Amino acid sequence: MAASLNPRRPRTAVRTLCLLLAPVFGLSGCAMLPPPPPNDPVTLRVNVFRGSSNTPIYMAMERGDFARRGITPQLQFTPNSDQQRDGLAAGRFEIAVAAVDNAVAMIEVAKKDVVIVAGGDGGMNEMIVRPEIMRAADVRGKTFVVDAPNTAYALIGRKILKNAGLADGKDYKLNPLGGTEARSKSLGSPDSPATMLNPPWTFVAKDLGAKSLGRTVDLFGPYQASGIFVMRPWAQANGGALERFLAAYIEGCRATLDRANKAQVLSVLQKQLKLDQRIAELTYAELTTPGHGMDKDCAMNRQGFENMLSLRAEMEGQWGGRPPAPEKFLDLSFYQRALAHAR
Repeated sequence: MAASLNPRRPRTAVRTLCLLLAPVFGLSGCAMLPPPPPNDPVTLRVNVFRGSSNTPIYMAMERGDFARRGITPQLQFTPNSDQQRDGLAAGRFEIAVAAVDNAVAMIEVAKKDVVIVAGGDGGMNEMIVRPEIMRAADVRGKTFVVDAPNTAYALIGRKILKNAGLADGKDYKLNPLGGTEARSKSLGSPDSPATMLNPPWTFVAKDLGAKSLGRTVDLFGPYQASGIFVMRPWAQANGGALERFLAAYIEGCRATLDRANKAQVLSVLQKQLKLDQRIAELTYAELTTPGHGMDKDCAMNRQGFENMLSLRAEMEGQWGGRPPAPEKFLDLSFYQRALAHAR
C-alpha cells in the first residue's frame, strides 16, 4: 500500500540503478558508492550509559537492522565515564557510546589512540536542582554533582556556574558521583542540590520534586554530546564490521525520528528503560526536538563539536586555551560509507 512506502527507498533504488548502469555508461559518480562490506557474523560489545541517547541502537535492535547485517550487539552499561574510558582502552569492549568529550579526554589527557566515528545528539541536558535553589548563583557554598569533573556535561555545568559568578573549588564543591541515573537519585539529599541531567532522568528527578534552571542549548548553545568512539587500531582492522554497525545505527536514528514510528519508539523506551507511558512520551518529545535532541542521521554537529572543544579549552586550559581543528579527533569515513548503504 502507498501509505507504507519508505520515502528513503527511492534513494536506495537510485544507488542500485547507478551501480548496475555504471559499467555500461561509465558513470563516474558511482565511484562514490563502494559496495557494502560482506555480512560476516560478528559480535560487537557496545558500552553505553543507561539513557535515551541509546534509542537509535534500541530501535535498530528492535527492527532487525543489526541482524540483517550479521551484527550481534552486546550492550554493556557503565556506571561512570572513568570506567568506560578505562574499559575501551583495555579492550573490554569494541565500541563506546557516550559524550564524545570523553574521547577527546582519552586522546589529549590519557594519550590513547581513540577516534570519534559518528555523532548522535545534543545531550538534551538541563541543569536540575533541588526546590530551594532558585538560580545558579544559589549553588554558592554547596555541591555540584557530576560524573567525572573534567569531561562533558560536568564542563557545561561548571561553565554555567562560572557565568553565574561561581568558581569550582572555591565557591562550591564538585562531587563525582557517576552516571545520570545515580545523579538523579542524589537530588533527594540536601547535600546534592544541583546536577546536569538528560531524559528520562530529567523527568524522574522532577517527579521527586526537583526543577530545571534551563536547557543546555539555551544556557550554553549548540553542543555535540553523544556519539560513537572506538580505538583507532581496532577501526582500521575491522572497518567492515564498524561500517555495518554504523549503517544499522543510522537506520535506528532515522526510525526514531520518523513520526510514523512513534508508537514503536515509545514501546522500546518503556521496555529498555523501564519507563511508564507518561515519561516515555516526555522523553520522546525531547529526542525529537530539533537542535536539542537527536541530529538527523545521527550526524556530527560541527558547530556543536567546535563549541565542545572551546569549552574544554576554557574550563580545563587545554591547548593553551586555543582548541585545535575538529579533524584531529574525527574519522567520519566509516560513517560516510555507512550512510551510502543505510536504508
